[in-house]
Amino acid sequence: MDQAVCCYRHPDRETGIRCTRCDRPICPECMVSASVGFQCRECVGEAHRRTAAPRTVAGGTVAADPFLITKILIGLNVLVFLLVKIYGDRLALDLGLYAQCGTSPFTGQQTCIGVAQGPDQWYRVLTSAFLHEEYWHIGFNMLSLWWIGAPLERLLGRTRYLALYLVSALGGSALVLLIAPDALTLGASGAIFGLFGATAVYMRRMRYDMRPILILLALNIFFSFTWANVSWQGHMGGLVSGTVVAIGMAYAPRERRDLVQWGTCAAVLVVSLVLTGIAVAQVTS
Repeated sequence: MDQAVCCYRHPDRETGIRCTRCDRPICPECMVSASVGFQCRECVGEAHRRTAAPRTVAGGTVAADPFLITKILIGLNVLVFLLVKIYGDRLALDLGLYAQCGTSPFTGQQTCIGVAQGPDQWYRVLTSAFLHEEYWHIGFNMLSLWWIGAPLERLLGRTRYLALYLVSALGGSALVLLIAPDALTLGASGAIFGLFGATAVYMRRMRYDMRPILILLALNIFFSFTWANVSWQGHMGGLVSGTVVAIGMAYAPRERRDLVQWGTCAAVLVVSLVLTGIAVAQVTS
């Protein structure tokens, strides 16, 4: 007489079905329909663990909302703009980017303000990138951030996109302090120019028609140097920083992709901080 075969998870249940992968006996509660026959829950779980999660072109994780970081960045910029409108120019002076030193007519001693005041004021190199005073300024920047940033976020993934944005902002601030530290500088333009540069790099990498982005970039560069009260230093610093970071992300070899990508971000970040230090030293000397 043949011995009854029972489910491997439920010894009290006889079954005539076996897993097509491991050949273990399985009852109806434990079987999972497969393309051919049925599989046990352990084999199905193992197959899911081995299946690679979908990745973006740059190797980032595909998110349910591919534009979340862009929305958050726009929200932060709008929030700071509203706070400036509520509290006035004092907030702009507290968050804006500048570095000045001079001799006090009262004490005869050197007095420094802004980033030159000390390391506790270096937050300005980042907060200034979220600061706007004019409606046209924030309107143009936020439209550009949505048009350029949202597709780029979907292409890179959230973490890489945010790193690109912040490093570009810091690169723009560094060049401002190095060349024009006396002027109060604010706005997200440096970071957005970094996104422009990154878009051009990835369009070249993916063999897309680059003429639209190059024309748009050329126009923005032209206006950076010809419009009054526009910080071309911040624009160019952000553009160079974002382009270098994007090259590291787009052309990193697959076997060392994370190392090259994050190493490039770290290198540009260090260079920006070093240039900031040099700029502060020049102002305070």
